[in-house]
Amino acid sequence: MDSRRVAEIVAELGETAAQHVIGLALEQLATALAAVDQALDRADRAQAVAHAERISRLAWQIGLLSLAGVAMDLGSAAERGDMPALAAIRARLMRVGNRSLTAIWDRTALA
Repeated sequence: MDSRRVAEIVAELGETAAQHVIGLALEQLATALAAVDQALDRADRAQAVAHAERISRLAWQIGLLSLAGVAMDLGSAAERGDMPALAAIRARLMRVGNRSLTAIWDRTALA
């Protein structure tokens, strides 16, 4: 997590508005993570790529750099059709996603 990015958001918007914006982004990230998982369960790689791109953009905006990177890796593996890599990156995306959401939620709750 890029603490500077979170601090920038708080400085730009104020604490209350920043918590609201970050909270909405967290909800959207959680939804997109579930959507990636469901798309891959259906073997719908195109939808998985679309949801991974959404995760990457949202994560980058709120300072979740590791999550953004893993989402980009998942999209690349899905586009290449590299199924062993896709399975490994999917598991990593879920781990990093859950850890990142918890970390930023805890950070903004303490702010």
